[in-house]
Amino acid sequence: MFRLINVDGRAALQIGDRYHDLASVAGDERLADPMAAIGRFDELHEFAERASAAAGEPVDADRLGPCVPSPAKVFAIGLNYGRHAAESNMQLPPAPLTFTKFPSCLVGPTADVVLSGDTVDWEVELVVVIGRGGRHIAEADAWSHVAGLTLGQDISDRTVQLTGAPPQFSLGKSFDTYGPIGPALVSIDQFPDPDDIGLWCEVGDAAGGERMQDGRTNDLIFPVANLVSYLSSICTLEPGDLVFTGTPDGVGAARGRFLRDGEFVTSGAEVIGTMRNRCVTPA
Repeated sequence: MFRLINVDGRAALQIGDRYHDLASVAGDERLADPMAAIGRFDELHEFAERASAAAGEPVDADRLGPCVPSPAKVFAIGLNYGRHAAESNMQLPPAPLTFTKFPSCLVGPTADVVLSGDTVDWEVELVVVIGRGGRHIAEADAWSHVAGLTLGQDISDRTVQLTGAPPQFSLGKSFDTYGPIGPALVSIDQFPDPDDIGLWCEVGDAAGGERMQDGRTNDLIFPVANLVSYLSSICTLEPGDLVFTGTPDGVGAARGRFLRDGEFVTSGAEVIGTMRNRCVTPA
C-alpha cells in the first residue's frame, strides 16, 4: 500500500503522519518528479515497504502541493449522481457528460481559492489518477490502469459556466486555483471497496462549517471502470491523467448560496483524508 504526496515539489511517500523522500528511498533521483512516480506506480508498493523501516519527517499540510501537479489531460464528468442531476433540473445523460478542467487550475490541498466573482460554487469529487495508459481499455481491465485515487474540488464560476446556449463548462471551471486536489494519491488496495467511498464537503468560517454535501461513490451513474473504458475509447489515456468523477447533491447553485471571501471549503473522503481551502478575493 502507498500514499504518494507532493512535498515542496518532490514526490514523497507518507507513512502515518511522517513522510519519506521517494527519490532517496528508491536511490533514483528521477523519482523526485511526482509525475515520474505515478508512471511507475507498480514500484511504489515496494518503496513504501522499504520506507516504513525509517523514521521519516513530519508531514506539514501547508507544504503539500497537488499530488498530480502536471497531468496531460484533466477530464471531468457532469451530472454523474442522480440526485445532483435532479437538483440541477437536468435529465440524466445517456453517456458520461464530459468536459475538461485545464491543468493550470490545479493546486494543493491547503491552497487559497481565488474567487472570480459572486457565483463561485463548491463540488467535492473523487478523482481517478491513471497510472497505466492505453486505448480501448476494456471495462473489466479498467482498474488495473488506475494508479490510485485522490480527492478534488471542482470549483465552478456558475456565471461563466452557464453563459450562452449551449453553455460552455470548461472555462468556468478552470480559473487559476479552481482545482484543489489531495492530500495524497492513495493506492487502490487501501480501500475496502473502491466503488463505495464516502465523501463530503463543509463550508463555513475558520471556526467551523456547515455540511453541504454527503454522498457515496456507489451512487455514481457511470462508475470508475465505465469512465476509464469510455474515455479510452475516444483518446489515448496517459499516466497522470485525471478524471474528476462527478459531485453529489448539495451544491451552492441549488441552495442559492455561493462562496464568500474568508470562508473555508473543507472536503473529505474515506481513506484519502481531507483538504481545507480558504476563499479569498483577488488582490
